[in-house]
Amino acid sequence: MPTPKDILEYFWGYSQFRPPQEEIINSVLFGQDTLAILPTGGGKSVCFQVPSLIKEGICIVITPLIALMQDQVEQLKELDIAAIAVHSGMGRSEMDIALDNCVYGKIKFLYVSPERVQTDLFQERFRKMNVSLIAIDEAHCISQWGHDFRPPYLQIHVLRELKPTVPFIALTASATQLVKEDIIKHLHLKDTVVFQKSFARDNLSLVVRNTENKEKKLIEILRKVPGSAIIYVRSRKSTQDIAGFLIKQRISATFYHAGLSHFDRTHRQSEWIQNKSRVMVATNAFGMGINKPDVRVVIHLDLPENMEAYYQEAGRAGRDGKRAYATIIYHAADVESLQNKVKQSQPSLEYIKLVYQALANYYQLAMGSALNESFIFDLEEFSKRFNFQPAAVHPALKKLEEEGLVQLSDSFYRPSRIHFSIDKKKLYEFQVANARYDSFVKTLLRMYGGELFSDFVTISESQLAKATSATVPEIKIALLQLQKLSLLDYEPASDQPQITFLLPRQDADHLPIDKVHLEERRNLHFSKMESMISYTTQDHRCRMQVIQEYFNEVTHQICGICDVCINNKKSNDLSVLKDYQEQIIYLLNQKPLTIEELELAVDAKDNELFIEVVREMVDEGIINYDEFWVLHLLKK
Repeated sequence: MPTPKDILEYFWGYSQFRPPQEEIINSVLFGQDTLAILPTGGGKSVCFQVPSLIKEGICIVITPLIALMQDQVEQLKELDIAAIAVHSGMGRSEMDIALDNCVYGKIKFLYVSPERVQTDLFQERFRKMNVSLIAIDEAHCISQWGHDFRPPYLQIHVLRELKPTVPFIALTASATQLVKEDIIKHLHLKDTVVFQKSFARDNLSLVVRNTENKEKKLIEILRKVPGSAIIYVRSRKSTQDIAGFLIKQRISATFYHAGLSHFDRTHRQSEWIQNKSRVMVATNAFGMGINKPDVRVVIHLDLPENMEAYYQEAGRAGRDGKRAYATIIYHAADVESLQNKVKQSQPSLEYIKLVYQALANYYQLAMGSALNESFIFDLEEFSKRFNFQPAAVHPALKKLEEEGLVQLSDSFYRPSRIHFSIDKKKLYEFQVANARYDSFVKTLLRMYGGELFSDFVTISESQLAKATSATVPEIKIALLQLQKLSLLDYEPASDQPQITFLLPRQDADHLPIDKVHLEERRNLHFSKMESMISYTTQDHRCRMQVIQEYFNEVTHQICGICDVCINNKKSNDLSVLKDYQEQIIYLLNQKPLTIEELELAVDAKDNELFIEVVREMVDEGIINYDEFWVLHLLKK
């Protein structure tokens, strides 16, 4: 039997695990229920993927994001590991075949949403599967006190009842003590082994800048911190505006938000990962599952709604272990803006009912219908039809999601797929009887092979058009005709958000919504907001220490590298400060140097204080960077 290190080296090319990955993996291999709390970039996926590749059977991975499911499945397939995802964007027959392959095929990983776990279709096949492990990603969602609450997470324990001997592993990047207790309680974990890595990041400098001119401060930071950057803003329009502003300042930038097409999102992400664009300006739709370890700075131009979101987004800087920065740029008006946004995100019960009734009318749903049915959803069109404000509708939909009535998925790309619904013999008989389709069927078989009979296969209408000297519309018509003749199932490409009804259509006046719970959630959101505002506006406590204590990690140790710690050092070490300044002027008077060369020549005992001295000298116009990030002395 291979060891965990054998698997790690064979598939991922690494010889060593990061602490505490190996201990977590061994806990899973011993069959223990495990809770792993690892900060963003801590390598959570490896903790369930490695033991699953050692054990016989399939690993069920429960995760809330369709786009993330698809990314992880593709990453596993690139490693030649059999993986599949089942989600609301698939038709019933496609789900049927996928789940059959999990029962009778050699699939090692099945990714599903918590909502899918509740369906009879899934549970029926789950009983027949040889399951080695159940992994719950983003496990903080289980807790009613966690962020992005998803009620179906509270019912995952049904899998434990169906297969009581299969171990569970729950993984998250952030969890307070109460959330940890809720995870263990709601999953029905037994004798749980808990692994929690410190939330402190010793290479990440946390900085807050209060300014009246945010754009000017943004340019200053990007000109002083070389390397790849992410800028988070709240609105889709701002992503485009800020990216355009940076390009005018001769800083290469691109933008990303959920409203872009799949091609645009993929292209922009690829350009940034390959460092063809230095800066990615994005909404919070960007970042999860992105593997780019060399991000040097993450900048927030709008205040995040809570500390959980901020910690995860800031944590995307410096995953390579080298010095990196997470900076919030704000002015006083941003605090009021956040307060208004959070207030708007907590709609009244009456407004929630109004939006639900509008959904029922929009899709013409009869009472008691539409259980687990999915529909393409256009927020702008829906809002216009019923004279709603999109900014108010979205929070109401999220509340309906929190209460388990609907599920709203962001847009994700699903390519066209087909599957022959008859066997080879009947297909041959069809070809003989329908000569006009014979050539087209042969082309399908030649291009996509026998797998068409066992599973849905991704196709390209444009490639088929080229191979048959037809147009793309003609190919689509031909596929639809073959579907009408019950020869095949055709799932055209989709790149739009979807809404799924998790319960049969309800009477809007009597929605099963807990008013007490609704008020608790409202208070929770305001409490989280106040913690975020307090973190941003305070300037006397170590910022990393504030974050650690928010997540119940009590510590008396300061980071020494955040803006608050640096300011305290400057006040206490004036002689060291002056010494650094004099050495920098002397050395740059001899010749220009990079900051790395300068730091080496100075032999700074306190790297962060040295960097701060360089920053201040640049601000004062004593030294400056050229276009190649080399420092020059300006005032001799």
